[in-house]
Amino acid sequence: MTETKTSAPPRIDPGPTVLRTRGWSDYDLIDSGRGRKLERYGHRTVVRPEPQCLWSPGQPDALWNTADAVFDPADEEDAGRWRFRDGAIEPWVSGWGAVRFNGRFTPFRHLAFFPEQAANWEWLDQVVRTSGRALNILNLFGYTGVASLVCAAAGAQVTHVDASRKAIGWARENAALSGLQDHPIRWICEDARKYVQREIRRGATYDGIILDPPKYGRGPDGEVWRLFDDLPDLAANCARLLGPDARFLLLNAYAERISGAALSGLLADRLTGRGGSISWGELVLAESARPREIGMSFFARWTA
Repeated sequence: MTETKTSAPPRIDPGPTVLRTRGWSDYDLIDSGRGRKLERYGHRTVVRPEPQCLWSPGQPDALWNTADAVFDPADEEDAGRWRFRDGAIEPWVSGWGAVRFNGRFTPFRHLAFFPEQAANWEWLDQVVRTSGRALNILNLFGYTGVASLVCAAAGAQVTHVDASRKAIGWARENAALSGLQDHPIRWICEDARKYVQREIRRGATYDGIILDPPKYGRGPDGEVWRLFDDLPDLAANCARLLGPDARFLLLNAYAERISGAALSGLLADRLTGRGGSISWGELVLAESARPREIGMSFFARWTA
């Protein structure tokens, strides 16, 4: 392990930051309420469950009833089924900045990307472009690769790790859509914990790490991931992979019992001796027509 240049602990911001994602050309949060949200993806409108929307919708029911797709949940988790107004909808191309990616109706209410993450994409793009050098970035639980491609388009070398072969395939398709198929991106289908442990043994280091784990998941060989059991050790090992001139570690989590404050405390503990600062808070989606927001996930990010 390479020694860092300081023994100072990271400074934690005294209060939370709310990172707001507002609509762009390929996405908009049109309305929300009664446990649902009405969104626009390109020219299609979609209704999905969102239990925390306890208020009343601002738009008439007639608008909601014209949605092209509605997700009916089967339980309190993410499973369920889609109903389509005019038959099943094939994957479509969306974009953010210089990156293009396919939207898809998955069996788990998601559409193969998470629009609230646009606030993190913007931050990653800025960090990479202003670094003054080509950063070597590790993206764990990289899913369909939008964050990896944002970093690559900004000039970084990226190692993208996900346990799902299907997700890796979709990420590679998105790289081709973005014209980044020949960019230095390594695609690794492996359990994130195993990959990080092997990289430590190899003496590898990274300039930045993106860590976006699910609440629960399985690796390609049946490995079980549980956020509250496994995140502390993984965060510690990620800290060991940061090089002496590393720029950042970004941690994001979707779980009801987590908070930005908890994530910041974990990073501060695992990054003791590295100095720098830790910002933390919540990612929210903002409605376009009124000052109303939906909290979606929590984050903490260390910067040197």
